[in-house]
Amino acid sequence: MKAKKMETAPRLQGLRRRILHCSVLLAALSASGGMALAATPAASTAPAAGQSRVLVVGDSLSAEYGLARGSGWVALLGQRVAAEKLPFEVVNASISGDTTAGGRSRLPALLKQYQPKVLVIELGGNDALRGLPLASTRDNLTAMALAGKAAGAKLLLIGMQVPPNYGAQYTRDFADVFSSTAQAQKAALVPFLLVGIADRPDAEQLFQPDRIHPKAEAHPRMLDNVWPVLKPLLR
Repeated sequence: MKAKKMETAPRLQGLRRRILHCSVLLAALSASGGMALAATPAASTAPAAGQSRVLVVGDSLSAEYGLARGSGWVALLGQRVAAEKLPFEVVNASISGDTTAGGRSRLPALLKQYQPKVLVIELGGNDALRGLPLASTRDNLTAMALAGKAAGAKLLLIGMQVPPNYGAQYTRDFADVFSSTAQAQKAALVPFLLVGIADRPDAEQLFQPDRIHPKAEAHPRMLDNVWPVLKPLLR
C-alpha cells in the first residue's frame, strides 16, 4: 500500500476544525434536548410575579459544553441576579454547535415563548469554524437584533475573536462584525467573552482538551466580563 502524501498545514487545520465542529454538533444532539435551560420548566409561559426575563441565545460557550450542569457562566449569571435580588430570571436557550443562522431561525419562537426584557446574543464562533461568509454572520446578527428590538427587548451582543492563524485581516474583520453590528443596532457590547482567559500566557490551563471550550474555573471570569455591561440593562 502506497504511503499517502503529507497533508499541508492549512489542510490539516481545516480538517481539524471540521472534525471539531462535527464533535460539537454530536455533543449537542446527545445532550438533554440539545438545549440548556437555566429557567425552571414552569417558567416557559409567564415569569414569576414582578419578574422579567433575560434570554441568552448562544452556542457551546454558553450551553455548558463539557461542564457539569449549573457551572457555566449563564447559570452563574442566574445565581448573581438572584443574590442581588434583581427582578429577573435567566433563560438559557443556548445550543452547542449553533451558528448565527441557527440562532436567527430559532429566535422568533423563543421571543414569543419567553417575552424577554433583555436579549443576550452569544453567537458567531461556529460561523468562523465553518468558514461561513462574514457578510452572512453580520446579516444574521442584524436580523436577530431587529427581531429583539421589535419584541421590546434591550440588546446585548457578546463578541468573539479568532486565533491569529486565521490571518490578521480576517481577525480584524471578524471582530468588526460584532462592534459594527452593535453600533448600528444601538446594542450593548461585550467585545470578547474570553478576555482574561484566552489571552493569558497560561491560557491552555483554563481550557478543556479541545483547547476551545473553557473549563468550569474560567466561567466566573466569563461572567465578570459580561456583568458590567449587562447589569445596566436590568432596570
